[in-house]
Amino acid sequence: MKDFIVVGAAQAGLAMAYYLDKMEVDYLVVDKETEIGASWLNRWDSLKLFTPSEFNNMPGMQFPAEKGHYPSKTEVAQYFKSYVQKFDIPVRLNTLIESITHHDDHFLLKSPQGEMRTRNVVIATGPFHIPYTPPFSKKIASEVFQIHSNYYKNHDQLQDGKTMVVGAGDSGFQILDEVSEKADDKVYFSGTTDVRVLPQEILGKTLWWWFTKTGFLSFSRNSWLGRKLSKSRQPVIGTDVKEILDRENVEPVGKTKNAEDHKIVTEKKTLTDLKNIIWATGYRPNFNWIEGLELTKDGYPKHHRGVSNIDGLYFIGLPWLHTRGSATLGGIKKDAAYLADYIKQHSLETALS
Repeated sequence: MKDFIVVGAAQAGLAMAYYLDKMEVDYLVVDKETEIGASWLNRWDSLKLFTPSEFNNMPGMQFPAEKGHYPSKTEVAQYFKSYVQKFDIPVRLNTLIESITHHDDHFLLKSPQGEMRTRNVVIATGPFHIPYTPPFSKKIASEVFQIHSNYYKNHDQLQDGKTMVVGAGDSGFQILDEVSEKADDKVYFSGTTDVRVLPQEILGKTLWWWFTKTGFLSFSRNSWLGRKLSKSRQPVIGTDVKEILDRENVEPVGKTKNAEDHKIVTEKKTLTDLKNIIWATGYRPNFNWIEGLELTKDGYPKHHRGVSNIDGLYFIGLPWLHTRGSATLGGIKKDAAYLADYIKQHSLETALS
């Protein structure tokens, strides 16, 4: 039986593994994918981080790129592979954990590959679980190609003809930028155009430099400002939204309201000749496979800085786990260090009781 099993081998799981290794406990990292970095490699081809390399350092290893460089998804995946190799992190791939149950002195993790027992579990599966598309998307004619941004790779996947990109977040506008540059036909944009946009650089300094200097990334989610920021709509970073929406072949049509067969109803017009729809409409969390876990109304685990209601069960890598920086590549180390310190103190208290 292991002392710890970490579920998820992206930045959160690997950062936690770094500190578990220093604690000299018997641990294992498991992941459902076939290779390290797959959660990044599976995203669209042109994806780049909007944080420069100097702010992407995980604990114990700097990101291998010059200052001011914005890494691609392949560079991030390679960084993870090098990280695993450098610290000799034990990782078991192709292992999808389907259920976790808590017993007297251990957790039982079940997967198609068998059962595993451990005294403690760290869930590092991140916030992106179930790609969300509106229910009426199922009523759209099969001739219309539909794809969620989670599976979109590049423009070559699309049919010839008109395309609609749905979603006013970073993913939606980045994909709209790419599709509208390469499309030979009209590209509709569905979503609000009233978005806050932040440039990647201000007065010769990167946005993340300003965030760090002003303490923006360090506000606790329990503070007044943290509560306000965590509930507000996230700004679009580094994408010239106005320039994209002003292109001749781009037409904003407002939010999509309903659909039936070939008829797509939006706030501004009804579309009948679409060939493709890209849904950049986010994700829904799924933690129902963990027995006895208390969830919030939004479906996320109830916790305090990653410590759940179940003794020995921890979380890392969730949005606003503690601060705005909790879900970033470089910010994960603070949460991992806190959890490691908590675990050591908790173990000491248990030993003395």
